Amino acid sequence: MSNSTTNSSIPPAPVSRTRPLSEALLNEKWDRCLSSMLIRSGLGLSFGVVFSVLLFKRRAWPAWVGLGFGAGRAWEECDNSFKNASLASKDGLRVLRP
Repeated sequence: MSNSTTNSSIPPAPVSRTRPLSEALLNEKWDRCLSSMLIRSGLGLSFGVVFSVLLFKRRAWPAWVGLGFGAGRAWEECDNSFKNASLASKDGLRVLRP
C-alpha cells in the first residue's frame, strides 16, 4: 500500500516569469522611440513628396530632406527621454550616479 506520510501540504514555490520593472520601463521607452521614429519619418517623407510634386518639379531631394527632418526630430525626443531618466523626478527622488 502507499505511504500516507507524503508532504502534500507544502505548495511549490511560485516561479516569477515577469521582467524587472526597470527592464519593462526601458522596453516601453524603446517601443515609444521606435514608433515615434517610424511615424515622424513617414510624415516627413510624405510632406517631402508633396512639396516635391507641387513646388520642385518632382525632384527627390525634398523627400529625403523631409525624411531626415522627421527622423532627426524623433531621435532628439528619444534622446531626451533617456537623458531625463537620470534627472530629478517630480516626486523628489533622485537617481544616484556612481
